[in-house]
Amino acid sequence: MTTTNHYAAFMAEFSMDQVEAKFLGSLKDGFNACVECCDKQVQAGKGDQIGLYYEGLDGISSEHSWAELQQKSARFANFLKSQGVKAGDRISCMLPRTPDLLVVVLGTWRIGAVYQPLFTAFGYEAIEYRISQCDAKVVVTDTANRSKFDQVNNLPTVVQVCTDKSEADAKGDLHFDTVMSEVSDECEPVILDAEQPFLQMFTSGTVGKSKGVAVPLKALLGFYVYMKYAVGLDDHDKYWNVADPGWAYGLYYAITGPLSMGIATHFNEAGFTTENTYEMLEKYQITNLAAAPTAYRMMMASDAHEEMKPKLALRRASSAGEPLSPEVVNWVSDVLGCPVMDHYGQTETGMTCCNHHSLEHNVHIGAMGYAMPGYRVVALDESYNEVSAGEEGQFAVDMENSPAFFFQGYTWQEKKPFHGKYYLTGDMVFENRDGCFQFSGRDDDIITTAGYRVGPADVEGTVLEHEAVAESAAVGKPDAKRGHIIKSYVVLREGHKGSDELIQDIQNLVRERLSTHAFPREIEFVDQLPKTPSGKIQRFILRKQAHEESQGA
Repeated sequence: MTTTNHYAAFMAEFSMDQVEAKFLGSLKDGFNACVECCDKQVQAGKGDQIGLYYEGLDGISSEHSWAELQQKSARFANFLKSQGVKAGDRISCMLPRTPDLLVVVLGTWRIGAVYQPLFTAFGYEAIEYRISQCDAKVVVTDTANRSKFDQVNNLPTVVQVCTDKSEADAKGDLHFDTVMSEVSDECEPVILDAEQPFLQMFTSGTVGKSKGVAVPLKALLGFYVYMKYAVGLDDHDKYWNVADPGWAYGLYYAITGPLSMGIATHFNEAGFTTENTYEMLEKYQITNLAAAPTAYRMMMASDAHEEMKPKLALRRASSAGEPLSPEVVNWVSDVLGCPVMDHYGQTETGMTCCNHHSLEHNVHIGAMGYAMPGYRVVALDESYNEVSAGEEGQFAVDMENSPAFFFQGYTWQEKKPFHGKYYLTGDMVFENRDGCFQFSGRDDDIITTAGYRVGPADVEGTVLEHEAVAESAAVGKPDAKRGHIIKSYVVLREGHKGSDELIQDIQNLVRERLSTHAFPREIEFVDQLPKTPSGKIQRFILRKQAHEESQGA
């Protein structure tokens, strides 16, 4: 392969063989994700080097070596084996960004089990659906989140991370530190076929419950390609991905991606604020940053950035979740002192279309970018024909010509996202004449709020559980900080009247049962919802109405 970094020349000679050579495992002989993300650093004589920098609450911080992570992951793996957990079994975990979270992830992978993340903002119904659907054998959580599991039916064995063992005993749980102390710190990793899963994700849909996405081990190669060429990560970087590992972007690219390259990651347990973000950037002299557009927008809106530039070491920044505005791009350059690149992907596919830090190409501000190495992406018309440059179409991956593509279909066949050789993303784009793709919208009703993708059906279904609600529709309303907020239009049952108290009651219901990031920040009571003759809600009418409201129309 040539050493040029010019995009077109690089893509012409790119081969996944050179990516595969970076791993101890192979597509032919199989992989173990814990080996690739931890053990190989120890085997290379780097066991004493740091794999995780942790910034905890109340000023507590710590550093964790590859050797420590290897030993602790082996202990957790041996505990899982003592519980009868086997390769392919699902392990669910709801922990904040702590060293224990990383130990659970790595230990799960070590024995070939499948890690299933639970976002800490989930309510009990979202939790129950996921652990029931994937038949989780063990659940790991901490004291702060344990009460969210109280109403979950058929709860499997729970391991509680807590200081005092009596807190675990009171719930009938196993105590994390105790079970870790009772087992060996050596455990032989289980090598699995490259098509076998190591992550069990769930992704929001517009109809029905979240869909299952089992991520196979061969995805490690695609994750590497993204980190290397789009994020532009190298051995000298101090890398921080702000995203929560309860979601795909954080789990794929705050944990799996950097660790598989042998590059330490950073965890900040505290919830996002502009102040603690700047403190983290300065304290750890972060050189490579990844975050959702919301993070950059909130930083831009804050006064905390005054006189920060001389204290920062940033050389590259990346953004994913929704398009960046020119104002944000210019602000990052002027204030944070580095270029920021827009990246596009999905839970199903990982990142597929990016502006690449490590490859030279034209950058169109606000555009998704160019096909990632290992992918051929196209736009299709309604008859699934590839459209010409300058025409709008549905964004799709040409699977036959995308050796890095790994999505196998939804775990429980909830939807058929393929047409012939194409994977259909459901996003509408148009292609510029230089091969750069521009996002133009969803062809469904997915809401992106503060970087999180929320299916309106989940919100609507939960709102409908309130005794006063007869009908409900949820849409995204443009918002300067979050990109969009969730707005619910609600038709009340006879005998009920809209009020501020009822709004708060409905909001609290959604927070408790679904998630604290997916509750409607605005609720409007209406007499009826716009519908088709067949009775389907016409959300596009409500979206237009919400958009006009945000513009002050």
